[in-house]
Amino acid sequence: MLVRVADVFHALDDETRRLVLDELVARDGQTLFELCSMLVTRHGLSSSRQAISQHLAVLEDAGLVVTERRGRSKFHYFDGRPLAVIAQRWPTTREETP
Repeated sequence: MLVRVADVFHALDDETRRLVLDELVARDGQTLFELCSMLVTRHGLSSSRQAISQHLAVLEDAGLVVTERRGRSKFHYFDGRPLAVIAQRWPTTREETP
């Protein structure tokens, strides 16, 4: 998997996309309808399905979301590998002090 760090940072630069990722971490394998419902219920975010679909496309382009089609449904899954690539690029070299 080729990870473009700029794409990952761009994807994470939006609050709605971070909320989508939070929802997928909480329960992986959701459809667009399920994600929209959770965003409204848990976060009061009433974006259109089209807007959330566009956010999912950005996350998918960055490699943070992968999809699987089953019949007429498309399921979305979180993929943390691009974040691991970034963490490997800039590892923590000293102890964190509180």
